[in-house]
Amino acid sequence: MTLFLDSVQVRFGATILFKPLTLTVAPGSIATVMGPSGCGKSTLLAAVCGTLDPGFSYTGTILLNGRKLNDIAVENRKVGILFQDDLLFPHLDVFGNMAFALPAGLRRSEQQARIIASLESAGLPGFENRDIATLSGGQKARVSLLRALLAEPEAILLDEPFSKLDEDLRSSMRSFVFDRIQRMHIPALLVTHDKADSPDGTFTELN
Repeated sequence: MTLFLDSVQVRFGATILFKPLTLTVAPGSIATVMGPSGCGKSTLLAAVCGTLDPGFSYTGTILLNGRKLNDIAVENRKVGILFQDDLLFPHLDVFGNMAFALPAGLRRSEQQARIIASLESAGLPGFENRDIATLSGGQKARVSLLRALLAEPEAILLDEPFSKLDEDLRSSMRSFVFDRIQRMHIPALLVTHDKADSPDGTFTELN
């Protein structure tokens, strides 16, 4: 599973946000893109997952496992995304939030088995019936990632997912997220303003 961006450039009307970006992200690796606020980092991710706001457009080619994503609907791209906010549904418990990501048509017993196994693997056994409001920031962050991965994406996008966490939690969440991506052997594209977020210290800068 490889994510390939070939000369991707985003515009807002006639305004170019950044120079053409060419990037190859191998399976199980995390490519880091950096740049100042407003340079188009999050908009780049929106182009990849197919959620660009009206007024924005892009040129270039986005390939995932050889599939050209440019004209594919967002729900068919098989691209997951993790934001800096957890975006969990407050009216659903942990089970309900995670079940939202599972393929349609699964029996309740199969849903339960997958969710319980996922929670246990993340050190959250017995959390399936917990109210979202009772979770700590770190627990919410882990549930958000598990939910994104339960959808079995072929690539995952990370939109500054550690920026709102305190320093100790940020370090542990980085390790947790990067380990999951490597285990699933899928490419990840991370945008951030913090060099410490890069798993290997290397990054591409938008300009």
